[in-house]
This record gives sequence, structure tokens and C-alpha cells, in this order.
Amino acid sequence: MNKQELVFQIRNKKSFLCVGLDSDITKIPKHLLEYEDPIFEFNKQIIEATKGFCIAYKPNIAFYESMGSVGWDTLKKTIDFIPKDIFIIADAKRGDIGNTSRMYADTFFKNMSFDSVTVNPYMGSDSVTPFLEFKDKWVIVLALTSNKGALDFQNLLTSDSNHIFEKVIEISKNWGDDNNMMYVVGATKAKKLIEIRKIIPNHFLLIPGIGAQGGSLQDVVKYGMNSDCGLIVNSSRGIIYAGNQLDFAEKAKEAAQKIQHEMALILNERSF
Repeated sequence: MNKQELVFQIRNKKSFLCVGLDSDITKIPKHLLEYEDPIFEFNKQIIEATKGFCIAYKPNIAFYESMGSVGWDTLKKTIDFIPKDIFIIADAKRGDIGNTSRMYADTFFKNMSFDSVTVNPYMGSDSVTPFLEFKDKWVIVLALTSNKGALDFQNLLTSDSNHIFEKVIEISKNWGDDNNMMYVVGATKAKKLIEIRKIIPNHFLLIPGIGAQGGSLQDVVKYGMNSDCGLIVNSSRGIIYAGNQLDFAEKAKEAAQKIQHEMALILNERSF
């Protein structure tokens, strides 16, 4: 999916919501355990319930690869079930030497038809550029995350008084452009979006952390939205685990619709 198609979906659905499919066998409703593939059944019902309110889905790859070959089969079925006009993110956080990254890129872009993959830029340009060789595919670079350990490195100051996360964005933005690169910025770090937008005013940002993690949608919009919207805001637990009984899908629908409604108001206010 290219940038124009992504922006069209945001305008069409009045939404910039991403639903995270962090589907955990220990947390899904117990009645689904009777199915041959409980996680796929869970994902299928969540997708059916929420597809009208989101523009992206983000399977967290760890939840699938932890189940071995069965998990990879479940992931493939899930991707195939997602409507083709919805952006699909492989939340894989890969990043290795060039030839290994090339294999990762083939995995997610050739063999599994994801639109994008999250990548750790710590090993530098040759660990990221193999992902950029695919037309209409996206690299989503980790920049500033919400986890406690982010303070260990990301906010350290460099010799020119910039933070590490700022240097990562400043250097990596030249590996591609705003048509094939996005950045991860945690919603709990929303005020940092002011500095980030000075470096990359036109790039899309993947923003996890609203809802259960305490991030504010209004703050993210205030500091991070640009003329193309420029935001894909993810909610995982707050939607997929909104209910844990027979009506779990309906509860997920209600949760997704509530966020989408708030997003629609924001987009209408900005005449987007």
C-alpha cells in the first residue's frame, strides 16, 4: 500500500486507528479453546467486528512464533483474512546484518504479504535498507518507545546536545523517504513529538500506547498530526480484550467504534 492509498483510507473511514493483534492463548475467551485453531478464530471474530473502524492491523509476531509452526500457520491465515484495503503491520522489531535482514524482508514482504515491518535501527543502515528495496512496502523504525527501559539509551544526550532518539531519526530519514519509512513513537512521550516533527514533518508515525498504557489521543494529535494526518494510532489490549465472554467480539467492536468516533471528530475539526 502506498502513501496515497493509506491517506485515502484515513479520509474514507474517518479513522487512523490500528488494532493490535497481540493474541495470547492464555487471555482469549475460554470457549474458543474448543476450536482447532483458537487464536485464528479469535482473530477472525475480532477482525470481522472491527474492520469498519480501523485502517490497520498489527499482529505482534512474538505471540505467533512462540507457538512454533502452528503459530506461523495461524499468522498466515490471519493475514489472508484481513481485507486487502487495510494496512497490515508486522510488529517484528527485526534488525540484523544486511544478508540476514534481507531474509527477514523476504519473510514478511514476499512470503507473508505484510505492508510494513517494525525494525530496530541499532545496527545501522545496512540492517534497514534491505527492507526498503520493496515497492509500496514500509519500514517502521523504532525511535522513541514507551517502555521503562527506553530511558537507558533513547534519551541520552549526544555530544551535540541532541538525544539519541533524535539522532536516530535524523540519520535514518535519509535511508528512505516519507513514502517508505515511518517511525514508532510511544503515546506516553507525546510532547516529544514537537521535536520529532521538526526533523520529519511529513513522515507517518506509528503511535502505540493509548488506552491501557496511559497515552492520550488528544496529546498525540495536538503534537503529532500533520497535513496528511501522519498518524497511525494503535490500541491492542483496550480493544481485543474489552470482553472475555461469548460477546467478546461485540465488546471489541464497541471499543474500536468509540475510538474511531473520537478520531472522526478530530479529523472533521481539521477539515481532513
